[in-house]
Amino acid sequence: MRIIFMGTPDFAVPALLSIAKAEHDIVAVYTQPPRPAGRGMTVRNSPVHQEAEALGLPVRVPESLKSPAEQKRFAALEADAAVVVAYGLILPEMVLNGTRRGVFNIHASLLPRWRGAAPINRAIMAGDAESGVAIMRVTQGLDEGPVCLMDRVAIGPDMTAGELHDALSDLGAELMVEVLGSLVEGKLHCVEQDGNLATYAAKLSNEETRIDWARPAQEVHNHIRGLSPYPGAWFQIVQNGKAERVKVQGSTLETGRGAPGTLLDDRLTVACADGAVRLTRVQRAGKKPMLADAFLRGVDLPVGSTFI
Repeated sequence: MRIIFMGTPDFAVPALLSIAKAEHDIVAVYTQPPRPAGRGMTVRNSPVHQEAEALGLPVRVPESLKSPAEQKRFAALEADAAVVVAYGLILPEMVLNGTRRGVFNIHASLLPRWRGAAPINRAIMAGDAESGVAIMRVTQGLDEGPVCLMDRVAIGPDMTAGELHDALSDLGAELMVEVLGSLVEGKLHCVEQDGNLATYAAKLSNEETRIDWARPAQEVHNHIRGLSPYPGAWFQIVQNGKAERVKVQGSTLETGRGAPGTLLDDRLTVACADGAVRLTRVQRAGKKPMLADAFLRGVDLPVGSTFI
């Protein structure tokens, strides 16, 4: 089957590799143009771009799909289907209708729960016990298309967004290959979503990343792991009379009581409104992530210190 693959970040790479391994004919790979990245802001190809080149696949990097010329190029590929995985561009109606059998998307949630930009983070931040992957036939509505296949993943009590990201990336690749196989055999059946059950996973904002120790411990813990490793929940400590930002990459629930934001022991346990969380992995500004004991050796934070 002739496939157009459309994706950009590392989340999409397993799907690209699995589809290629399944011996579908990938006639083109669409991905975001090279962007500056890293501390040196070096211009880099996207993860999908790099893998596509390694596979010897033709790569296209349009800034937009809105122009008639770009849409004509898309249609000229005469593809049977397109697969979209975190591509990052809006697909015009012509693209949605530009293949013989439709456009299919890997969405990292149990649709219709968590439609939108940040389903992995929002599921953990909300304290969901499970997440999953839905393979959806793409329509013009935001993540509103019929679901063709779905599977679930349990969210462990300390699982971070990064860990869930990796699990769902691999699962999505498996499910997409299965959906394409059913499509080839003429056995694919997709079910409309119940819009009344929909929730929206809004894009993460910088304003919501700061830790609020005045919330219950479970909520603080969910907030931390839902933003780990990126963009990272954070708090401030005072060192040498100056406030310093510290990101938290890992935490676990702990017993303990005290004024919210108070350091309760020498294991980096911090009091919340109800209970406490122990910070297991943190990152100082300009430093690499480190375990709690290494962090405490490098700062002046006696028990009773206040995190702000």
